[in-house]
Amino acid sequence: MPRLLVRSFGVSLDGFAAGPDQSLAHPLGVRGPELMDWFMPTRVWQQMLQTGKADGETGIDNEMAEQGFADMGAWILGRNMFGPVRGPWPDESWKGWWGDEPPYHVPVFVLTHHARAPLTMQGGTTFHFVTGGIHDALAQARAAAGGRDVRVGGGVATVREYLKAGLIDELHLALRPVLLGQGEALFAGLDLPALGYRCERQVAGERAMHVFLRRAE
Repeated sequence: MPRLLVRSFGVSLDGFAAGPDQSLAHPLGVRGPELMDWFMPTRVWQQMLQTGKADGETGIDNEMAEQGFADMGAWILGRNMFGPVRGPWPDESWKGWWGDEPPYHVPVFVLTHHARAPLTMQGGTTFHFVTGGIHDALAQARAAAGGRDVRVGGGVATVREYLKAGLIDELHLALRPVLLGQGEALFAGLDLPALGYRCERQVAGERAMHVFLRRAE
């Protein structure tokens, strides 16, 4: 069965995986981009920007970022990861943060309380809007993944829901040496050992410590 994975998920030293006050101007919340400062210099990120250049660093952080996209057959996103629109969809003009060709290139299943028709983008990405909850989204994602892994891309609330349900097989956390003080806490109130998770390994990158947590089988 395809694994359910969290990859390249930035976390501050004080446990926040997003800043406060998310909005169109601050998609990751205020100071949230500091959590991804390890990712921005990588070649993976530069290629995602579609600059047409082979710029960017190729060290350990880049290797970790590459692993986050390798052999993924589908993604699951919370609605806030798709865009800042709240409540019922006023129209279908918002098509995500990434323009006409998002970086997923596979089916993406967006958790929402409000139905919307599938949205097909350039490059192989189709957004499917799932109103049936996390188990329904996972079943659809696994069916679409063709035997490959499924990645939970966030946000924090979505990762927490899958963790509480014991459905995530492995988490790759990019621990950043910053203190946010406030925002969305990733592990608040979660007993990870009781849920079956243990720290398997850690790899020091150029700008982050990469920590891998695995659920016992």
